[in-house]
Parts: sequence; structure tokens; C-alpha cells
Amino acid sequence: MPGQSVSINRVGLVTSVGLSAPAACAAIRAALTNHTETHFVDAAGDRVIAAQVPLDQPWRGRAKLVRMLELAIMDCLAPVQVESGTLPLLLCVAEESRPGRLKGLDEEILPAVSAQLGMEFHPTLSSVIPHGRVGVAAALQHARMLLHDRALHAVLIGATDSLVTAETIATLELEGRLLTPSNSNGLVPGEAAGAVLVTRTAAPPASLTCHGLGFATERATVWNDAPLRADGLTEAIRKALAEAGCSLHDLDYRLTDNSGEQYYFKEAALALSRMLRQRKESFDIWHPADSVGETGAAIGAIALAVALTAGIKGYALGPGALFHAGTDDGRRASVVLRLEGASNGQ
Repeated sequence: MPGQSVSINRVGLVTSVGLSAPAACAAIRAALTNHTETHFVDAAGDRVIAAQVPLDQPWRGRAKLVRMLELAIMDCLAPVQVESGTLPLLLCVAEESRPGRLKGLDEEILPAVSAQLGMEFHPTLSSVIPHGRVGVAAALQHARMLLHDRALHAVLIGATDSLVTAETIATLELEGRLLTPSNSNGLVPGEAAGAVLVTRTAAPPASLTCHGLGFATERATVWNDAPLRADGLTEAIRKALAEAGCSLHDLDYRLTDNSGEQYYFKEAALALSRMLRQRKESFDIWHPADSVGETGAAIGAIALAVALTAGIKGYALGPGALFHAGTDDGRRASVVLRLEGASNGQ
């Protein structure tokens, strides 16, 4: 769909370091964390550390996913008047292969969110997107189609996920991927929710415009021994840049879903070495997971919120950004973003 862009005008977040987008983005900028002990115990007998969202009640399971998303959507839509049943909700959740994923999630979560909010979403255009960390990118692609082909005015993208479950944590530890006192090459399980309002055109005072999207598959996953050349991520970035009509050196900084594992940092470095053809003095890479932990499907919404807030507040490294993400089973996604309508400076 070359030449067609969409704009991100409002965002909402619920994370372990902030229960609104302004609070969470300020904490992420300051590199704050809120990692706390869970009631789970690792093989050495130590309490597992996680980035847990502190809510008013000790919600668990589906109830917590719904409550986090409810707060994120309220944060996003607070000043916006929406006629009931007209706004499609594209809801991003964990991929089906993720250990610890709730049973019946795809069928139950949309009606539960609607009931919790007391708000009806579009009955036929709303859907669940179970693609994990690449879900928000896939939702942007679907939202673009709805906005341009169906002539809709707005689409709401929501994302909610939690890795703070017994089965997920046990599997991560078994695979040597959990951050513990004896394993530095691991991640901190987290949980979060986000909401992103997407429209065809930019809105004042500033918008984050999505100019290009790219998707691909990586053969050398974190689960196998195939040599890692970052073929999938490189292809995804190349496709996104082609749609946007620019080169990698035209962008100013990168955002990623990297959450502490060496595999994904190596992949990002390899993709950069293969795609960057013109020398840049610096090309920073931001990884919000340092603050919020591994948040699964929610990381795309977090990255978009960080990019929009950084542009509006003037601490972005320029108007152009590249976001890329990948799932453990090999799916890769890339998004080319540009801030519109706001002065930018550090």
C-alpha cells in the first residue's frame, strides 16, 4: 500500500512505572524501573523479579488484562467523544504459541473489555490480533486498510499482555531466558497495556505518522541453532523503508522491543550493519523494556507512545524513527515513523 500513511494522534499506557502515558513515558525517559519480587520462586529458591503493574486490587489472569486495557483506553480517549458502535477496536494479545497464554483469550477478551468500559465497539470491524510483539505493527497495517479503503475516520488499537504467570515464568527459566542472579542473559517478565488512536490525517498539536510498514520471517530463531544473519529483520526494515520512500540514514533514531537477551541485540546490530549505507555520527536505539520489562504484545503501543511523547516534549533525536520488533517464533516487523506538526529538539 505505498504512499498511504496514517497518523497516531493520541496514546494511553498502563505500565509498571506509570498508570498513564505521561507518567510512563517520563519514567522511561528517566530510566526508572519498578521491578518487584513475585510469589514465584526460581530453581535456586530465590524470588523471581518482575515488572508488575500496581493496580487498586490484586487482579489476576484475564481480569487484570482487561482492567489494564480499560485504563489505557480511558487514558487515550479521555477528551475524545466517540459514538457507540462506530469505533473499531483492533486488540493485540499474546501469540498462540506463548506458554502461559490464557485459554479462550481470543473469544473472551473483546466482549470483556467492552463490558468493562460500558462502550460498544464496531461489531464487524473490531478484531483480536494474536501476534505478540509484532501485533501492534500488524494492527497498524489493518488500521491503514480500514481508514483508506473503508473511509473510516479513526481506528483504536489496543494491546494488553502479561508474562507474570506461573507457566510463562517456569518455561522461561527452563529455557535459560529468565533474568536471575545466576543468569545475566535473560529478561524481566512484565505486564502492560496500551491504546493508540489512529486516523487518516494528522491532528494538532502533533502527530506521529506511520509512513512505512514491513514484515518478514526469520529462520534463525532464539529456539534453534541456525546461524543468525538477521535476514528476517533486514527484509522487514527494507520493506518499510521502501514504502516510506527513504533510506535508513534518513531517520534519526530507533526503537525496539529488545528486553535484555543477547540474541535480539545481536540481531539488531546485524540488521543495522547490513542496511546502513551512509555513515551517521550516532543512531541511538531506545528499548523501553529496560524500564517496563518484557511486556509481550504491549511493547508496540509503548514504543509508539514513547516516540510521540518524545517528539512533543522535544527530547527526540529528530523527527524520523524506526521501530522494529520480533517474536520468538520468527515473525519480524518494522515501522517507519515521522513526527508531524511539532518543533523538535533536545
